[in-house]
Amino acid sequence: MFSKDIGIDLGTANVSIHVKGRGVVLDEPSVVAIESETKRVLAVGEEAHRMVGRTPGNIIAIRPLRDGVIADFEITELMLKAFISRVGGRSWYSRPRILICAPTNITSVEQKAIREAAERSGAKDVFLEEEPKAAAIGAGMDIYQPSGNMVVDIGGGTTDVAVLSMGDVVTASSIKVAGDKFDAAIMKYIKSKYKLLIGERTSEDIKIKIGKVYDDGRNEEMDIRGRDMVTGLPLTLTIRSSEVREALWEPVSSIVSAAKSVLERTPPELSADIIDRGVILTGGGAMLSGLDALLAEELKVPVLIAEDPMHCVVKGTGLLLEYLDRVPRKQ
Repeated sequence: MFSKDIGIDLGTANVSIHVKGRGVVLDEPSVVAIESETKRVLAVGEEAHRMVGRTPGNIIAIRPLRDGVIADFEITELMLKAFISRVGGRSWYSRPRILICAPTNITSVEQKAIREAAERSGAKDVFLEEEPKAAAIGAGMDIYQPSGNMVVDIGGGTTDVAVLSMGDVVTASSIKVAGDKFDAAIMKYIKSKYKLLIGERTSEDIKIKIGKVYDDGRNEEMDIRGRDMVTGLPLTLTIRSSEVREALWEPVSSIVSAAKSVLERTPPELSADIIDRGVILTGGGAMLSGLDALLAEELKVPVLIAEDPMHCVVKGTGLLLEYLDRVPRKQ
């Protein structure tokens, strides 16, 4: 009677939580700062994220999720416990039912790890749902009709591409190329071209502030600071949008290929629907300048960015919570 229903978008970069009746109550980075010897948790979420790349030797800032799945089980459990207690999800008299979204092609072992982490962090029942399905619902698509809907959800660790009809996934592909790979590509490009070492935070800033993947006229520049590999001293240089486009070409091409392969496997009737309705982009990667135009050019169908793409998955979990008893408990 007293138990709460909670929807969690357990993302590689961010964890978002939707509590039934209250809406989205938490959206914080998936980072945990611990003391290396005692394994004591010092900070979780935004506070821990500020420590990334800036901690002394005895403190480690860990991202326990990699490529959309759990890389460090113990730390994920601690992180979930901290977030669930922060939103008031667990109390002495009740344990919540939790709906968690996961990439489409994770293995049964990876599914089991997610379920166990949620159970040990205080869940009474755990339900798993596919991320693109939640993203499509959160973006306002009516996936329960007998017509084709295509969604491309670009998160931190994975990109999920799916065609949905009658409330289920018809064809899908999940690749481990997304926001993190974009950041890594920018770091690699600057290292090889300028012999400058920069950190993850700087790379992410470049992507957000001046990044583009299509020649759409955006050509901004930004001063970046890092360590010169030749002298070992700090150095400042200026980088332009056109260079970021060059750096991101390889990971973005992988996403285009995944979207093409899903379309090629889609039944013709549903393909016709997608030409009418277009493809919806969700996830943080959807905000990368020019990605919608590039995909539209390559796929030959209209491509639209969802309203508030960052929160489509968690909003979708919120809507799915209304029908939680109908969600299968995937073993």
